[in-house]
Amino acid sequence: MNIKKKLGNRVRALRISQGFSQEELALRVGVHRTYMGAIERGERNISLENIEKIANALKIEIKDLFNE
Repeated sequence: MNIKKKLGNRVRALRISQGFSQEELALRVGVHRTYMGAIERGERNISLENIEKIANALKIEIKDLFNE
């Protein structure tokens, strides 16, 4: 599995575990819902800035996006 897919799966799992809809997380991150969906499906090569925004929205450290 490639890194984009692994990150997307991790974002999805964390989002669900915190009870956020995809739309709610997208609003918290400041991106469109369809972009968040593409991240979760591993279709986007996202920037470090967006990785940081996702971690902040989920109230986790960046490293936790890469640790299962």
